[in-house]
Amino acid sequence: MTASPLTVGFLIFPEFAQLDMAGPYEVFASLPGSDVRLIWKTLGPVRSETGLTVLATTAFAECPALDVVCAPGGFGVNPLLTDEDALGFLRQAASGARWVTSVCTGALLLGAAGLLEGKRAATHWMWRDSLAAFGATPVAERVVTDGNLITAGGVTAGIDFGLTVAANIAGRDVAEAIQLGLEYDPKPPFDAGSPDRARAEIVATVRRGAEARQAERGVQVARAAAALGNGAPA
Repeated sequence: MTASPLTVGFLIFPEFAQLDMAGPYEVFASLPGSDVRLIWKTLGPVRSETGLTVLATTAFAECPALDVVCAPGGFGVNPLLTDEDALGFLRQAASGARWVTSVCTGALLLGAAGLLEGKRAATHWMWRDSLAAFGATPVAERVVTDGNLITAGGVTAGIDFGLTVAANIAGRDVAEAIQLGLEYDPKPPFDAGSPDRARAEIVATVRRGAEARQAERGVQVARAAAALGNGAPA
């Protein structure tokens, strides 16, 4: 298999999660002949949810056909769930893409764009059940492939996802060489990266910290699902 030419587009937006994008960006940019673009409504600076600002290099209206389209997640997902400009861009880009992808809660954007119906999909553990509102089957895995749809779990799963896509495009040897070049050999200091293994008090703390965002997102998911004719989530 060959990785060239390859055009990859990440949808970025105000308050996106920069690590959702940066991890797989590093992988895709390491593929020979790749052209990786950061796409938003207009060119210029876009501030992430943690304050890191990146430059959108391609505007919606100027975006070429993409081989890979990727939606990251982040706090800014909430307003985008009912933003027809952004959802329309995802639909258009997905219609000709070889791979339609997301990281973390970017899966909710794919769902709101009508791209998850009947598909298995992953997202951040805290919002996994919301996928059902868009006709998807939620899966508790780091990376889920269903046809040409590849979705990743929360944040750091984006690197696993990027390597999975790289292997599909350019073969395992290339993907393994990229992994080695990045020295992606995770050995976290704590076994607290999953709600199944983290201490109960830590899970409770994280959930409390996200309560307001969860409530707002639930309203937006219901609106987006209703717009697709799926009704409100249970």
